[in-house]
Amino acid sequence: MKPKLNVLFLAAEADPFIKIGGLGDYAGSLPLALHGIVPTSEDETGIDIRLVIPFYGAIQQKQYPLKRVAAFEVPHAGGSLPAEALMLEMRGLPVYFISGSMIPADAPVYTSDPAEDGRKFTFFSLCALELARSLEWPPDIVHANDWHTAPAVYALSLIQRDSDPVFNNAAALLGLHNLPYLGAGAEQALDEFGLPPAENSALPGWAKQMPLPLGLLAADHIVAPSPTYAQEILTPEFGSGLHSFLRQRKQDISGILNGIDVNRWDPRTDEQLKANYSHEDLTPRKVNKTALQQEFNLEVDADIPLIIIISRMDKQKGIDLVPDALRHIAGQRWQAVILGTGDPVLEAAVRGLENNLPDQVRVAVRFDAALSRRMYGAADIILIPSRYEPCGLNQMIGMRYGVVPVARATGGLKDTIQDYDLSEESTGFLFDKESASALSEAIRRALAVYENRDAWTQLQQRCMQQDFSWDRFARQYLTLYRSLARAKAARQPGSSQTEV
Repeated sequence: MKPKLNVLFLAAEADPFIKIGGLGDYAGSLPLALHGIVPTSEDETGIDIRLVIPFYGAIQQKQYPLKRVAAFEVPHAGGSLPAEALMLEMRGLPVYFISGSMIPADAPVYTSDPAEDGRKFTFFSLCALELARSLEWPPDIVHANDWHTAPAVYALSLIQRDSDPVFNNAAALLGLHNLPYLGAGAEQALDEFGLPPAENSALPGWAKQMPLPLGLLAADHIVAPSPTYAQEILTPEFGSGLHSFLRQRKQDISGILNGIDVNRWDPRTDEQLKANYSHEDLTPRKVNKTALQQEFNLEVDADIPLIIIISRMDKQKGIDLVPDALRHIAGQRWQAVILGTGDPVLEAAVRGLENNLPDQVRVAVRFDAALSRRMYGAADIILIPSRYEPCGLNQMIGMRYGVVPVARATGGLKDTIQDYDLSEESTGFLFDKESASALSEAIRRALAVYENRDAWTQLQQRCMQQDFSWDRFARQYLTLYRSLARAKAARQPGSSQTEV
């Protein structure tokens, strides 16, 4: 077998240790999936991937059986800052936790202070690189994610790699999960840690000392979480002011869909459901629907189409379109259960909808993972009216459970849902225009198909048979890693361009 590729994987969060949003799902699943790939021949490169995340107080409280594996310092304007790394294995995957004064145990993962978060994540990013030095483990790929770990990519570009035995072969990959979050407010932190502005670069002036733009500048490759989002970020609408710069890097940008853990999300085994089921027999879903209708004091009738929304209450998610859209179809027969928390204005708007349509709408303003599972197991339709959606997981989970998505044709939603009017292999209903009327019309289309129960059952079954497993997408990442490693090796002085 060929030597394994060494991949240093950095993220601000990773499930099951700490999860705030979709990044936690991604970082908790992809490294495990990659770790599990076994080379099928002597000509195929294996992988040694190691996950690194901050050692937050919330993780410390869980008292994992950790082993101290390294201690080191990172330079800072106020004097070198000590740090240490602790480790455990998750199903054979090495996971490292970085501890130090810039990662306070009493602070949340993300604070409302961009300067504080800037110091924390810049410190963490540099520590992750120092960890590789301390372990004498030279990475072939440094895979960072979003603005929080983009400083590692930029710092890597400043290292004199030709004379550095740890990083001289390292290629940098930056995962771009949500472009608008640029790391604004972290400029001073970068300066304190010795990361200068990229003055003579193609970045616009305002972006020359922001973490994410610097990472985008320095990365050997940029990967978005869907092919469509990889194209959308090149446009003024989705490019967050960086579209012109990103167009210059177009050849170095690709899109790979995120996956879901199909063992964790499985209606055949989900213990939160009253009744388990598979695509071969959807009949038990009626039990789940009845239970949810009773839980929310709605009319109990398995024939009433049940609509759900499971979302952060955020304008990006298109939640502001929902009240008017549902009012437009109030005369039709349907029920809706809405779960989420976020913007107080949007929370109030959906609560107002519940007051306006007391026989049809119920709202739960909270985070409730168990309830979300019961909703997936019971509902007929899930609404995802996002203004932009780099990938999205709700539509994949919903389809896995036989819930038909009604979604805006953007980002990963467009890549994972085939519209009912366009394909015999359809898996949902898409709409283009960013408006309540367009959303309500898409719901009407879904309700019309629902009346034909055989057609609807076939639609549900097609949804449930889609392959959104991480195994599929992890192999695409491994192919990308190998390509980057080959390209980096070919650029080294005296390289023989040996196959990787």
